[in-house]
Amino acid sequence: MRRIPGGLNKRGVPYLISASAPQPASTASTPDAKVNNAPIPPRRLLFACASPLRTMATAASASEAALLDKEIEHLQAEGKPQHRRRASSPLATLRKTLKVQCSTILSSTSTQRLIQSAASSASSSLIRRPKRTNPSRSKLSSRSTQQHAYTQQCIYRISTPVTAFKIHDPDPNAVDGGHVLGLRFEVMSRGQFLRPYYVMLNRPFPSSTHLRVHRHTIPPAVPLAGLAVRHLPSPRPEGDEQPRQDLERFVRTLRREVTRYHNRLGVSADLRRRLGLHGATEASAPANSVVEVGIADIEAKQIKLAWADESSGRLIMDDDGNVRKLVVFGRRGRDWDMTKELFGKYDRMEDIARRLEERK
Repeated sequence: MRRIPGGLNKRGVPYLISASAPQPASTASTPDAKVNNAPIPPRRLLFACASPLRTMATAASASEAALLDKEIEHLQAEGKPQHRRRASSPLATLRKTLKVQCSTILSSTSTQRLIQSAASSASSSLIRRPKRTNPSRSKLSSRSTQQHAYTQQCIYRISTPVTAFKIHDPDPNAVDGGHVLGLRFEVMSRGQFLRPYYVMLNRPFPSSTHLRVHRHTIPPAVPLAGLAVRHLPSPRPEGDEQPRQDLERFVRTLRREVTRYHNRLGVSADLRRRLGLHGATEASAPANSVVEVGIADIEAKQIKLAWADESSGRLIMDDDGNVRKLVVFGRRGRDWDMTKELFGKYDRMEDIARRLEERK
């Protein structure tokens, strides 16, 4: 059975006629077709007509909401710090860039002058006619004060890379009454301060004022023990000439070694970034392109290279990060031709990186 439009009744309400569906030619049609003159309420008719459109709109809105929820979850996952993942997400990079730009704008002289003039005008207007303070202006002033304090702290850390301070050991059995001398070494890499290193010295010798390294957080690549033996020797038995300790030279030499170590790490990171391997994902690469760059020893004086054609190489640097030697090994052993092509006698790391880029 199907319904076809039947017109309007006396009240102007539309009604439908129920009729049988058409039959094939071989089958006789139903002789008695029933006519249904019962009116259909307008509300029910409108609901019946709008239900398909409403269903389609609901499905579209549900799919759009699901896509938005999925995108929000993806952005939140990218924003969270992931220590295991080496590649930084685009969202984290964007947030970091935005933070740096905001700090730069707040630190500029013109911005500070505008904020101070606005604050002085606001204070004078409040004296004349008290009114509610602007929350945006107060927030900007507070952020400017924090940025000014942070700038002063950075200037202090740059101008005084080594700071001495006193520590008291709460252990009742500690030597020298628990008095400890602390040294803090500031380290900077790519315009950012890293976690400081600490060295703590005490006086364990009862009849001498000689210092000894008590605790430290210096990386193993820095020869702290050798520097302590050279510049902070232990006292000798009584009757012998006592060696002289030079704390200033010890601190200066130790800071130089720490800076050299981080410079070598920076050379490896710059090479990775120059070759496009910093934050890159695994993908098909040409046979003559470098696919891996990393530190090969604990002192960060050797950099290992790996090509897509299974060739490998080693870059050997001195204490200051200058390239001294390059060795390349192929499938048949040492590749002398490639070594001569990449490295000259007085080449720097920038020259080697440029030649590696040209071979792609």
